[in-house]
Amino acid sequence: MDSHQKAFLEEAHELLAELEVSLLELEETPDDMELVGRVFRAMHTIKGSGAMFGFDAVAEFTHEVETVFDLVRDNKVAVTQELINLTLSARDQIMGMLSGQGAGNQQQAQEIIAALKALIPAAQVEDKESAAEAGPPENVSPSLPAEEASTYRIRFEPSVDIFTTGTNPLLLLDELRELGDCDIVAFINNIPDLEEYQPEACYTSWNITLTTSQGINSIKDVFIFVEDDCALDIQIIAEPGLAKEEEGGKKLGEILVERGDISAADLQKGLASQKRIGEVLAESMGVDNCAISAALAEQKHIKRIQQKKQQPAAVSSIRVDAGKLDSLVDLVGELVTVQARLNQKASSQGDGELLAIAEEVARLSEELRDNTMGIRMLPIGTTFNKFRRLVRDLSNELGKEIVLSTDGAETELDKTVIDQLNDPMVHLIRNSIDHGIELPGVRQAAGKEPQGRVHLSARHSSGYVLVEISDDGAGLDPEVLRAKAIDKGLLAPGASPTDQEIFALLFAPGFSTAKTISDVSGRGVGMDVVKRGIEDLRGTIEISSKKGSSTSIILKLPLTLAIIDGLLVKIGEDHFVMPLAAVEECIELSGDEAIQARNRNMIDFRGKTLSYLCLRERFKVGGELPAVEKIVITEVNGLQVGLAVDQVIGQHQTVIKSLSEVYEGVKGFSGATILGDGTVALILDINMLVQSMVQGPLPGQG
Repeated sequence: MDSHQKAFLEEAHELLAELEVSLLELEETPDDMELVGRVFRAMHTIKGSGAMFGFDAVAEFTHEVETVFDLVRDNKVAVTQELINLTLSARDQIMGMLSGQGAGNQQQAQEIIAALKALIPAAQVEDKESAAEAGPPENVSPSLPAEEASTYRIRFEPSVDIFTTGTNPLLLLDELRELGDCDIVAFINNIPDLEEYQPEACYTSWNITLTTSQGINSIKDVFIFVEDDCALDIQIIAEPGLAKEEEGGKKLGEILVERGDISAADLQKGLASQKRIGEVLAESMGVDNCAISAALAEQKHIKRIQQKKQQPAAVSSIRVDAGKLDSLVDLVGELVTVQARLNQKASSQGDGELLAIAEEVARLSEELRDNTMGIRMLPIGTTFNKFRRLVRDLSNELGKEIVLSTDGAETELDKTVIDQLNDPMVHLIRNSIDHGIELPGVRQAAGKEPQGRVHLSARHSSGYVLVEISDDGAGLDPEVLRAKAIDKGLLAPGASPTDQEIFALLFAPGFSTAKTISDVSGRGVGMDVVKRGIEDLRGTIEISSKKGSSTSIILKLPLTLAIIDGLLVKIGEDHFVMPLAAVEECIELSGDEAIQARNRNMIDFRGKTLSYLCLRERFKVGGELPAVEKIVITEVNGLQVGLAVDQVIGQHQTVIKSLSEVYEGVKGFSGATILGDGTVALILDINMLVQSMVQGPLPGQG
């Protein structure tokens, strides 16, 4: 497969994603012709590009679907539920054909085409067959691409008695507007005084500036039935490629001379005055105000078209392979490590000039890091849109009425995080639809609207992104979950856990609240996979629910998995890194305060009592305790905790390296990084450490 075919496949997958979103929106608003146009254009592009790059089967199949939506655009076929269902099936078929999975499934493709053709009225089929046999009509100019559009100046002066023929000039102007970008100025200087005014006479003429890709013959066709009853002048004033002309465009005086409204000598005479050229020509040369207005409108029109043509160049983008971005991030990570070594060397030598160079390199490497990370950041709304189809299909399968709403779609996350987030969110949304939202009759009996709602939202919070999946369904019943947990042996019969602890049992392997096994859920597989997936992303998951009304699941995720700002600390002779986003502040404990904190596992902080964890004891680090103990205050899921270390060194740009599989069973660490002197520092998993405070020693730590 050559590079052009790869580029087509990437574009086709984007178009198919857009097509799915447009179809789901069209299902809700079937009269929205703009959405119909979006659907048609997506299929038209796939068909044309597919034929160009050798995907003939895709082009032929897409052409059949495109034909139906061409009739929808002409209001000859209505948008129905059946049409949406068939087009979504056609979209899936095209996706399979592009991936090579549906190439041999010709029977399904033929069934879809036959069902689509059945939606076309017989009269429309005959018209299209007749049109195909007759060939293209005469005197119709082929459409040109948008970038090939030309700009025309049209002077339309109907005869005074044109109304007597039953012609309405305004309808002709409306037809011109449909051809492209159009500006119209009315000339009313020939309208007589009221005493001489004849209601059946037409005294107005029009000046039109039109940019269109339809060609001059299409413009002439608009006036084909009135050409004998009007004075018509059509001139081309801008060929394709206008954007390459000088930025300012034509000046007002030049346009008036070109239009024949004034002479070049009058223009030069007018320019000698300090007044605006329009005012001078109107006052001293007697140029009609309508002519000046028409020239100004033409000037603005050309500038607007020029800006539109220049806009793609201003916001142009290039398609880059994800592997190249990953390599760039790796190189930036190595640069950050080298920069740390340079800083350490400069500090140890005390050379002022070297220190200045090190600071400059640090600034540049930080900017490069931020820019590189920014390239990999994508809005999460793309992921949200993928789930619209999931919600629609599952709700239809289960006989439920469910609508998906979203908020915060512009929130950005690292591409790696977004890619790994897809599967956990699929599980959570399926559970919301299957277990959470009730059948319409059950909802009405409970005093609810028959239509349920699944809501996805995302927002930034202290260096993290919070993704929330909520529904307005039946909620969770702690007593039912408790009984299920006791039956599964996950809880002792006499245990009295809190609601949050009971909700956490949903993530235990094999735990399920489904009464029957279905194609959707019920086998006890899914939520434990969700938890592992979120933990692999160094995130946390929290459930809150109100029985009978709602359930909310919040995923707390890091912005990126590659490079983070960390707080470098020291315990004994070993260095550790804490994610800076989880750090609130640092305090000191000395003497009796430190002893009391270790004995009570609690500290007093700003009038509050916080849990205390001595990392030296937790990690079994030998040696004497420091005289002054440093406490790093962190927050996990709204819970503040004090983590005791020997020394706080300071902020550190941390390049995250994965731990070897040998250390897979050791919990409490999310990775490692290389310091400036070449030593390795472990990155602490703050979430896991806080969880371990109530679960006992960490596995692998004795």
